[in-house]
Amino acid sequence: MAVRMEHHDLLSGLVRLHILHHAAEHPIYGQWKIDELARHGYRLSPGTLYPMLAKMERDGYLNSQTEREGRTSRKFYTITQKGCEGLSLARLRLRALRGEAGTE
Repeated sequence: MAVRMEHHDLLSGLVRLHILHHAAEHPIYGQWKIDELARHGYRLSPGTLYPMLAKMERDGYLNSQTEREGRTSRKFYTITQKGCEGLSLARLRLRALRGEAGTE
């Protein structure tokens, strides 16, 4: 099920958690994340995702490193200690929500 734009503000936190989850597993880059989120029903444009990644980096949840290959460059993001702490806390809160919602 694709996420409708009218729910963007509500679901943007889940997108951020997806980003942190995958950045904890391996370095990620924008287009890969757009494609991966699409598999979960989220349709994000580069104009939405890249500012989100930049803000998460400014807020200390991600670090980035630009890698060049020939004429192209790609910015890879990895999770920080603060990002790991935030992701752990979010997982606890999600489990509590699932319990309240009766989905466990």
